[in-house]
Amino acid sequence: MTSSSASPHDRFSQWHKGAARVLLLVVLLTLIAAALVPIAAGPQQARRAGFAETVAGGAPAKDVKRPRDPDLAVYDGVIARIGQGESYYTAAAAEHRKGNYPLRPGVAVRLPTLAYLEMWLGDTGRGSGQLVLGEMAAALALALGVFWAWWRRLADEPGTADVRRIAATLVLVGASLGLNRHFFVLHELWAGMLLALSLGLHRPGRKWLGAVLVAALALAIREHALPYVALMGAMALYRRDWREAAAWGTLIGLFAAGLAWHMYLVSLQTVPNDPIGPSWLALRGLSGWLSNVVLSSNLRFLPHFIAGPLVMLTMLGWAGWKSPLGTTATLLYFGYGAAFMIAGRPDNYYWGAMVAPAMLAGLAFTPMALRSLWQRSFSD
Repeated sequence: MTSSSASPHDRFSQWHKGAARVLLLVVLLTLIAAALVPIAAGPQQARRAGFAETVAGGAPAKDVKRPRDPDLAVYDGVIARIGQGESYYTAAAAEHRKGNYPLRPGVAVRLPTLAYLEMWLGDTGRGSGQLVLGEMAAALALALGVFWAWWRRLADEPGTADVRRIAATLVLVGASLGLNRHFFVLHELWAGMLLALSLGLHRPGRKWLGAVLVAALALAIREHALPYVALMGAMALYRRDWREAAAWGTLIGLFAAGLAWHMYLVSLQTVPNDPIGPSWLALRGLSGWLSNVVLSSNLRFLPHFIAGPLVMLTMLGWAGWKSPLGTTATLLYFGYGAAFMIAGRPDNYYWGAMVAPAMLAGLAFTPMALRSLWQRSFSD
């Protein structure tokens, strides 16, 4: 990261005064709204067991065993069963019925990738939050890989060395989320870390194969990685990088075929009286966006009226950063934010882990963006 003036990488520096004033007003109103809208998870049997434990009044006392979230208990059961030789789909159907979870539609059952990885890495007889060395080693390697990839990626960005250090530190803070052993069976945790690694590895027009392969693993773990893959393919098409676009397109095609096969195998296990999952369409608005991101990141430790505005300031930082990375991150995080406003029930707050690991790096660019908007709004 070379030393330079603000203008080469400041997206707002050439804006018209009127446009800058409108955006500055929008930012102010959004910050006020973010401080006021509720940030909460949906009702759960184990309210304090999740990322949202501080929302419910703080972490459990040290002498009280942390209860296992019912979702995580289902995944524990499936891993234990396949470790004993049972087929994944038979095991998943049994555990879903045991916990009264839906089996229809087929996407209600997670893809089998993570269950087999967990079986190979860990103890199939794990208890609630029990430390498994194989899992911890993999999580630590992934977290360090994310930090390393972003440290190198930020070196290619314009700006000062101080900005690079701040952004990389924020990535490290976000990536530490992946070391929460209580959630090692949570698909979004691993998929989100892999997406952060993929974006850190990506170099538009130069190096992209590693990013595609890492994203493929994320997609094999959780289908919620599909918007990222689609965006990367669209960006490659925009740059007219036909080879990279073909790679992302091929990945989408392979995933579509794999998901169809997965849903077929789930359908073989279902019976007419199996419950159907409720709709994901929830229309929670700004509260849905902020709840997902805050409760699935280390922002959860901050007071509500601070954490919410920080998410919005993060988005402003990315939007003001004039570089291919800034453009991609802006579209990526605004895209997932819009999706969280429309889809996902309150108890699906952990979807935010898909974007949380590297998102906070945008705060490193926020001071520049605010300064630029202010100067453009009140310049002569």
